[in-house]
Amino acid sequence: MTLRLHDARRGGLQPFVPIGDGPVGLYVCGVTPYDTGHLGHAFTYVSFDVLHRYLEYLGHDVVYVQNLTDVDDDMLGKARQTGEDYLALGNRWVAAFLTEMAALNWLPPDHFPRATEHVPQMVAMIERLVANGLAYPAEGNVYFSVAADPRYGELSKLPREEMLPLANERGNVPDMPGKRDSLDFVLWQRSLPDEPTWQSPWGPGRPGWHIECSAMAVAYLGTRFEIHGGGGDLLFPHHESELAQAEGAGCERPWVAHWTHAGMLRYGGDKMSKSLGNLVLVRDLLRTYPGDAIRQYLVSRHYRS
Repeated sequence: MTLRLHDARRGGLQPFVPIGDGPVGLYVCGVTPYDTGHLGHAFTYVSFDVLHRYLEYLGHDVVYVQNLTDVDDDMLGKARQTGEDYLALGNRWVAAFLTEMAALNWLPPDHFPRATEHVPQMVAMIERLVANGLAYPAEGNVYFSVAADPRYGELSKLPREEMLPLANERGNVPDMPGKRDSLDFVLWQRSLPDEPTWQSPWGPGRPGWHIECSAMAVAYLGTRFEIHGGGGDLLFPHHESELAQAEGAGCERPWVAHWTHAGMLRYGGDKMSKSLGNLVLVRDLLRTYPGDAIRQYLVSRHYRS
């Protein structure tokens, strides 16, 4: 029986065909470790764990990469709020995440890269985007020019009038200094006085959210690989921007064969999220139910439902 996976770029179910004779590349966007994990996170990672295991059952060698976004606005905001060092904060919640996922019988990834350990690769990718005319520096920041990329939007299929409100909801600041277009997104930004800083050709600062995953995926899986996964809420702007960055910096087209997304867990009729305060925490469930029972509950739902 042929394995078919949903691909957001092409639309619908597509036959899974490995690229070449090497291992199958699987990249899944990981957690931002600034707070406890909830059942929505677990659903995403257990769903891709099933795919990981099934690929191996079919006889494929798999290189599974799941990143850690250990520097971004949410991490730094929480560290500022608690007075904790952002790396110590991240380490604490990473340890909790790994403990919870082990209880759900999750196979750990082959690579678990942290954004803070791959900043040179991010800077190099930004330099290529600037050289290729797809990005521009302004007032110590560097932005990706959406207008310079005619393919921007082909993954999410969203019209521009829907892109901007959604991007703003998910971290975009439309009036950042020097932006040519409110939809242009940050590749590199000047750090605030209390934030971590790295050196770059554009001055001291830190990477933007989207460039982190593009650079780490290329570092471990190369310029073309089979499957990029994550929660459905990452389709836009995160995965759309990842794709634009990677292909704009010289990766093959298509960079990824299957863009596959897990559905958003709902509770009380609403998407489960920190902002709504309707979280069901994995650690709380584990006090009452065995991990295998929680896993069975999660996998009994279609991964895109």
